[in-house]
Amino acid sequence: MLWRQAMEAALYGPEGFFLRHRPADHFRTSVHASPLFAGAVATLLGRLDEALDRPARLDLVDVGAGRGELLIAVLAALPGDLRRRVRATGVERAPRPGDLPSPIGWATTPPEGTAGLLMATEWLDNVPVDIVELGTDFRIRYLQSDLTPADDPIAPADRAWLDRWWPLDGAPPGARAEIGRPRDEAWAAAVATVERGLALAVDYGHFAAGRPLFGTLAAFRDGRPVEPVPDGERDLTAHVALDSLGAPVLPQREALRLLGVDGARPPLALASTDPAAYVRALARASAAAELTDPGGLGGHSWVMHWV
Repeated sequence: MLWRQAMEAALYGPEGFFLRHRPADHFRTSVHASPLFAGAVATLLGRLDEALDRPARLDLVDVGAGRGELLIAVLAALPGDLRRRVRATGVERAPRPGDLPSPIGWATTPPEGTAGLLMATEWLDNVPVDIVELGTDFRIRYLQSDLTPADDPIAPADRAWLDRWWPLDGAPPGARAEIGRPRDEAWAAAVATVERGLALAVDYGHFAAGRPLFGTLAAFRDGRPVEPVPDGERDLTAHVALDSLGAPVLPQREALRLLGVDGARPPLALASTDPAAYVRALARASAAAELTDPGGLGGHSWVMHWV
């Protein structure tokens, strides 16, 4: 089968990775790295609440919710009045976690009529895509599940996406592209469920001016990079073509700083006047530095679609 079909089965089939494994056991995201990330989302939700004139119900939808870690942490960071008005929903193909607090809803697709914040943190990179490769004869071919070329003709919709967003003209043999059309469609469908508010995707990605020559396909298991084999035992991921999503993009390090997350070290004088406060501030600065490091989690981008 072609790579997209194999990736779909390996991640989301009956024996798929996300149905049988806890994602946090295999890879580290901003959600797992520090409570500062959830705190920043809580700050964003508070500002959104004000922009929407403090509605009686404010939705918080997490697409690709894992085991609900972000929702739990954001709710804990909210002030009491706002927390009571928030309706939180996790969207995930895996069954509802048994230990998830009862006020949090669970669904396999985003609920319609969201008024508030819809988030997708490292979800789009796991939406299966087809991969194509330029041969020595300069023909573009789909790759199969074993990453060897197939003879299937390129579908017109995929060809149109490649021509617009990731052309391989002038590239050397062996160059690859990951066709982001399924991600564009998945994101558009998620955004369409938002009636008022903000749809926010947080992910690694790239733009037309800097597409990676040989693609970004990768796999992780037990916190380590492994070969990308679609066997259901590993996370399969590829970076997102951010510009094809059709919304403004902000680097995570800038977005978090606007929400009060700053990796600056506390003044050394605080160590003398209040050592405990200095240690707490230093720990916060260290966690903030990880979230904003452009070579790590700070390399994420925030795609923001306002409705």
